[in-house]
Amino acid sequence: MKIWRLGHAMYVLKSKSGKNYLIDPFFDLNPGFAKELDDESFYKSIDVVFLTHGHLDHSSGLSKLIQYKPDIMIVAQYDLAMILLQKGMKNVFPINFGGSASLDDVHVTMVQALHTSSYGETEGLPVYAGEAAGYIFDFKDDYTVYHSGDTGLMLDMKLIQDFYQPDIAILSSAGQLTMGPKEAAYAVQHLLDVKYVIPSHNFPTEKTATNLDSHTQLTKSFPIVGYMMSTGKELVELLKDYSKTEVIELSFGEEREFTKESVVE
Repeated sequence: MKIWRLGHAMYVLKSKSGKNYLIDPFFDLNPGFAKELDDESFYKSIDVVFLTHGHLDHSSGLSKLIQYKPDIMIVAQYDLAMILLQKGMKNVFPINFGGSASLDDVHVTMVQALHTSSYGETEGLPVYAGEAAGYIFDFKDDYTVYHSGDTGLMLDMKLIQDFYQPDIAILSSAGQLTMGPKEAAYAVQHLLDVKYVIPSHNFPTEKTATNLDSHTQLTKSFPIVGYMMSTGKELVELLKDYSKTEVIELSFGEEREFTKESVVE
């Protein structure tokens, strides 16, 4: 399987059979989403989209996906799913904590996250959108991936590891709006038992952004983003002597292949 990073929290998981599963669509204002990807071919290449929660930097890209694929399957926590259905989105698949979706080559289960969820920040007063979530992606004959979603440190991670036994964790570690590097390092050392951990929810600097215009607009509109840059490197440093888990800091736009034997750039 392959993991393709396209933003602070947006990833595409590519299965061995060629399916593309996108997590948390955020295209406009996304400094990690290159301009050349903003076209019909990219949007049509996505098979299923998963939402961890309703905040705009995790769900605002739905409109573009639906523009090119009106019947694309959208998996979301029940309360958020009901909002999307009321807005006229067609193929919404609601699940809740412990619930699953069995797709062609992956079994996906919704798990807890410690975060808030609302929807429609740019449309007026945001509305309550249930609870934020993470996902377990259990790929057929391949690795199992835990995407934590936006989350604080929580003991539930121990249960998630014990029961679902993920091999790879895409783990929030940016601070400010999620847990920071110190909390993430604790989770890796004391709650999880994964082979690889990928730091998440950190934003690119001006130098590492793949879309400089979006970087300029986002940092001007949301100055708090400036506090969440380069935190992936902090997690790398904190876990440099921890041999059980390898920290893989994916750059923006980078895709890596993970096999049972190795990780391939």
